[in-house]
Amino acid sequence: MSVIFSGIQPSGNLTIGNYIGAMRHFVELQHEHECYFCVVNQHAITVAQDPVELKRNSRNLAALYLAAGIDPEKSTIFIQSEVPAHTKMGWMMQCVSYIGELERMTQFKDKSTGKEAVSAGLLTYPPLMAADILLYNTSIVPVGDDQKQHIELTRDIAERFNKKYREIFVIPEPRIASEGARIMSLVDPEKKMSKSDPNQNSFISMLDDESVILKKIKRATTDSEGVVAYDKENKPGISNLLTIYSQLSGESIKSLEAKYEGKGYGDFKQGVAEAIINVLKPIQERYHAYLASTELDDILDQGAEKANRVANKTLNKAERAMGLARKRV
Repeated sequence: MSVIFSGIQPSGNLTIGNYIGAMRHFVELQHEHECYFCVVNQHAITVAQDPVELKRNSRNLAALYLAAGIDPEKSTIFIQSEVPAHTKMGWMMQCVSYIGELERMTQFKDKSTGKEAVSAGLLTYPPLMAADILLYNTSIVPVGDDQKQHIELTRDIAERFNKKYREIFVIPEPRIASEGARIMSLVDPEKKMSKSDPNQNSFISMLDDESVILKKIKRATTDSEGVVAYDKENKPGISNLLTIYSQLSGESIKSLEAKYEGKGYGDFKQGVAEAIINVLKPIQERYHAYLASTELDDILDQGAEKANRVANKTLNKAERAMGLARKRV
């Protein structure tokens, strides 16, 4: 059975892009693989965070994992900071990484450009991500295409360690969803939907209520043609809405094009909004139920216990290989 690891930062509410491109697939993968799903709160502090909000967002994200259908009987759900092996291994991975390769990372360039100062953690984010993955003998990492570069670096670090010290780490492979992996902004369909976008109308949060969803979809960028047709180059706005509609309703894009042939964008946008609401409403109900119960913290405690047990085994092997652990006689 393959091992899967994935983590999401607790830095704001997840969008339907996160759900379609990642979380929905997590639910499917748990039936065929051994899965570890982590709330990566230590990655979140590479930029300034309000401590109270970070703590709350970490718990909220765990509740959203569960509400979306991740089963704690099948998967291990835990918070990164509750497994100290991550930071210990993260330092070890920094020591086999090179500054040049870290400075070439696209996300570092994007987040540091134009800033007077950036944290060292932003630069060394990839070695910590490598540690997250390698600790669990991960063979498959489901990621968006924007994270593929990080997985390639993880592979390089793991291979470098294995060659220099001892064969410890499994070399992971990225898994990028072939469909729906890149949901675009509702305002600017040329760029990816992001929860950090300052324009709230650019994304649908998984916790938006029905009226907000409808309002955002009605305001979504389209074009002046009035024809519901998939054409990413000439009709990026309509194509993005068709992708969202298809992914959440299960209807093919061709059948949706036929359904709205001769109809205006008003009817089409109403259909898109209803498809989103139908998926998110039961998730939101389960989410609020988890937050109101003690079950959530019990699940996180159990997840941290298992994650610590597995991660420490790998950490101990890596420490012995590097000469950091004194073997008892």
